[in-house]
Amino acid sequence: MTDRRGNEPPPRKRGAAPGRGNPPSKAQPRRPSATDSGRTTPQRPESTRERLLRKAREEQERAAAPRPVKKAAAKRPSGSTPSARKQTPAAKKTAAKKTAAKKTGERPVKKVAAKRPVKKSAGRKRPPQNRPAPRPKKRKVKKAPRMLRLGRPALRLRMTFGVMAFVLSLFAGRLVLLQGVDPDSYAQAATKENARSYILHANRGTIEDRNGVELAVTEDAVAITADPQQTKPVAQQLAAILAPKLTGTTTAKLVAAMSGTGRFTYLARQVSPTIWTTIQAEIKAANVPIAEQNKGKPTEQQAPMLAGLYTEEDPIRSHPNGSIAATLVGVTGADGKGQSGLEYGLNDKLSGKDGQAMYEVDAKGNKIPNANHTVQEPKPGLGVQLTLDTDLQFFAQKRIQQAVEQYKASAGTVIVMDVKSGELMAMANYPSFDPNKKYTSADLNNPALERSYEPGSVQKVVTMAALADAGIIDLNTKLQVPGSIDVQRRIIKDHWSHDTMNLTISGVIAKSSNVGTIMAAQKMPIPQFVKYLHDFGFGEPTGLNFPGETKGRLTPGDEWPEITRSNVAFGQGLSVNAVQEAAAVNAVANGGIYVPPKVVRNYIDANGSLVPNQTAPARRVVSEKAAKEVTTMMEAVTAKKGTAPQAAIDGYLVAGKTGTAQQVVPGTGKYGAWATSFAGFAPADNPRFVTYVVLHDPQGARGGGLQGGPVFRDVMSYALQKYVVPPTGAQQPNIPLTWTSSKR
Repeated sequence: MTDRRGNEPPPRKRGAAPGRGNPPSKAQPRRPSATDSGRTTPQRPESTRERLLRKAREEQERAAAPRPVKKAAAKRPSGSTPSARKQTPAAKKTAAKKTAAKKTGERPVKKVAAKRPVKKSAGRKRPPQNRPAPRPKKRKVKKAPRMLRLGRPALRLRMTFGVMAFVLSLFAGRLVLLQGVDPDSYAQAATKENARSYILHANRGTIEDRNGVELAVTEDAVAITADPQQTKPVAQQLAAILAPKLTGTTTAKLVAAMSGTGRFTYLARQVSPTIWTTIQAEIKAANVPIAEQNKGKPTEQQAPMLAGLYTEEDPIRSHPNGSIAATLVGVTGADGKGQSGLEYGLNDKLSGKDGQAMYEVDAKGNKIPNANHTVQEPKPGLGVQLTLDTDLQFFAQKRIQQAVEQYKASAGTVIVMDVKSGELMAMANYPSFDPNKKYTSADLNNPALERSYEPGSVQKVVTMAALADAGIIDLNTKLQVPGSIDVQRRIIKDHWSHDTMNLTISGVIAKSSNVGTIMAAQKMPIPQFVKYLHDFGFGEPTGLNFPGETKGRLTPGDEWPEITRSNVAFGQGLSVNAVQEAAAVNAVANGGIYVPPKVVRNYIDANGSLVPNQTAPARRVVSEKAAKEVTTMMEAVTAKKGTAPQAAIDGYLVAGKTGTAQQVVPGTGKYGAWATSFAGFAPADNPRFVTYVVLHDPQGARGGGLQGGPVFRDVMSYALQKYVVPPTGAQQPNIPLTWTSSKR
C-alpha cells in the first residue's frame, strides 16, 4: 500500500488515465504562501497533549497580535469585464501552471492570491485614517466562589443582652408607674372594667293645688331590662310571658331585643310593680318543669332555664285627679321629662338630679355580694303648689263642657281670678283629656294661654277706664248716638238697628253700643290711647312663663290710622288670650291696680318648706275714681234693661260686660267665625273674684249675655259660696241709660 503522507505526487483527476493527453510535466515547486508557515507536515503524529498546547499558544498569539487595518478596495471601472481586464505576469504564470497540470493530470496546489494593487483615483484622494489600534480583549478570569463568613459571638451576645435590658427597663418603668406614681387611677380603671353603673332616678316634684290636693305625683315603677347573652336561648318563652302584660310592644320586638348582641337592653319602661310581680311569678312557675326535666342529665344536655331579666327603678308620673287642670299641668314623656304645660315649663325645678350607683359584677353581669360599691344619692326635685282650687277647677270644667256641647261650640274657656292677689283660682278648658289614658298631641294645648282671638265688646271696659282716667268722660257724659258712623269711608254699625239715640255713657256700656264707644274714644289722642292699652297688659306676655303662650297682637307703634283706633276701642283689630283679658278686667275690679296673673303660688323643697314664687309687682293703670265709675257702668249690664240679665246673682251686686266678636277664619284672611264672651266680678261694691267666660264658634243665636252669662253666673256663685263671701246687701243702683233733651 502506497504511503500518501510525505512528498507524494498530487492525485490525478477523475477519468484521466495515465498516458492519455499531454505527458505529465515535472511539477514545479509551489511558492509558499503566507498561510503555509504552520502547515509543515510532521514526521510523526502529534499527541493529544502537544495538540492542546499548540492550540493554546496559537490562541494566545492571535489574541496578542494587533488586527490589520483593512483598506477599501478601489471601485471597478463601470462597463469592464473579466475578459477585458489586463492580466498581470503573475496571473499569466498561474494560468500556465494550470494548463500544464491539466496535461499531466496533476491537481494544482491552490495558492493564496496576492492582493491586487489598489488603483488610485485620479480625482480626490481619500484622507488617511489615523485610527487607534484596538485594545486587546481582556481575558475573563473566573471568580472564586464566596465563602460564608462566620459571625462574631461576642458581638451577638452584647446585642442580645442590650435588647433584653431595654425590654426589662420598659417593664420596670411600667411597674413603677402602676404602683408608685398613680396607683389609684389604675385601680379605678380596673374596677370600672368589672363594674356596672345604675341610674338612681330622682323623685320628680309633686304638683298640687292651693290646698295640697295632688294633681301630678311620682309613683314607684320599674324598667325591665335584659342581658341578651342569657335571654337569647329562651327569648321566645320569655316574650310569650311579657307581651300580654306590657303595653306599647309586641312579641316580635321583645324576641329581637332579647336575641341581640351586648349585655344590656331595655324591654319596657315605667312598669307597675304589681305587673312585674306577676311576671316574676309566671317565670318561676315555668322554670319548675324545666328543672325537673334537667335532673340527672349532664350539663350540656340540660334545657336552659328562663333567666336574664332584671329591673331598674323607673318612677312613673301619675295624675290622681285625672283630667282636672290637665291642660295646665301637662304631661311627661317616657324619659320622665316634661312634654307640655307646667311639667315642661318647670321641668328643671321639678325633675331634680339623678343619682348613680356603681356595683362590681361577675362575668355574667350579676352583682357580687359584699363587693365594693359606690352610691351617689339622687336629689329630688322641688314640689310646686299652684294657685288653683281643685273643687272650683272641677266645677268650671264641667260647666264649660256643658256650654260647649249645648251651643255646639268648638271650644270654651273659663278663668277665675282672685282680685287682690291676681291668683288664678281656675283655668278650665274644654275639650280636655285624661293624662292617665291615651291622648294625642293636639290634646296637650292650653287654649286659655295659647289661643288668641279678638275679644269684642268686653274690651270696652278698658276703653272706658282709659277715657275716665283721662277725664274725658264721667257718669254724667251724654251722647247722641246714631245707628252707624263713617270712619275713613268705612261704615260701622251697632249690633242692633236704631235711629239716633240719646245715651248716657252708662247706657253706651249697658247697650254695648259700638258707635257710642267710638264717639267717646275719638276725643282721646291715639298715642295716649295706645299707652293705656300697654299698661293694661295687651301685646305683652302675662308673666306666667307658660310654654307656648301667645302675647296676642297689637298694632305696633302709636301712629295708628283712625280706623284702627276705632276698631280697637270696641274690641276688634287686636287679639288677646283669655288670661290677658281677665287680668285687664281685674285691674278695674281692683280699683285701677293691675296685678300680674299668678298660677304658681309656692315651691316646696325636700324638707317641706314653702318658698314663695316671686312675680312682677303690681302697678296702677287708672285712678280709683275712674275704676269706680266704670264699675258702676258695668253694674247696669246685669240689670234688667242691660244686655246680660242672665248673669245676675241673687243677693249679690254683679258688674259685667258682654262680648260678641267676629273672628278671622284661619287660612282665609276673612271674617267668618264668632266668639262670644262675658266678663264680670262680684260683689261689685267689694270685688272678690273675676270670672271670664269665652265660647269659640258657637252655633245658633249668638250673644255674650245669652251664652256666656249663665256660665258666669254658675261658676261665680260656686266660688262665692265655697269661699263664704257674704252678700254686701247693696241694691242694684238705678243708673239712667238714656237722657231726654230739654225743650227750647
